[in-house]
Amino acid sequence: MLTLAIIFEVAGTMLLPLSQNFTKFLPTFGLTIFYVGSFYCLTFTLKLIPISIVYATWSGMGIFLITILGYFIYRQTINWQVAVGLILIITGVFLVNIYTLSDYEKFF
Repeated sequence: MLTLAIIFEVAGTMLLPLSQNFTKFLPTFGLTIFYVGSFYCLTFTLKLIPISIVYATWSGMGIFLITILGYFIYRQTINWQVAVGLILIITGVFLVNIYTLSDYEKFF
């Protein structure tokens, strides 16, 4: 469900430029549906994972994917500072989830 929440959030965010400040109906409707779907999926993950871990993973992976898709779809540039930042984000998300997983294994 967390993966689906990330995908929905990224899809909604990618529609933001197309909505032209919410003046275009179809992209605005699409991004609204995607954002609602994203938060709906997030509620299910909170039953098993603490909100801090869910939010760190959701936002971190969202930032990473939006940056990559923005590069390919909207032809936005990625300089070396952005690349280093993305590597740090992915590393942080990985570390948070690895140590969180080991904490949960103690309970089961």
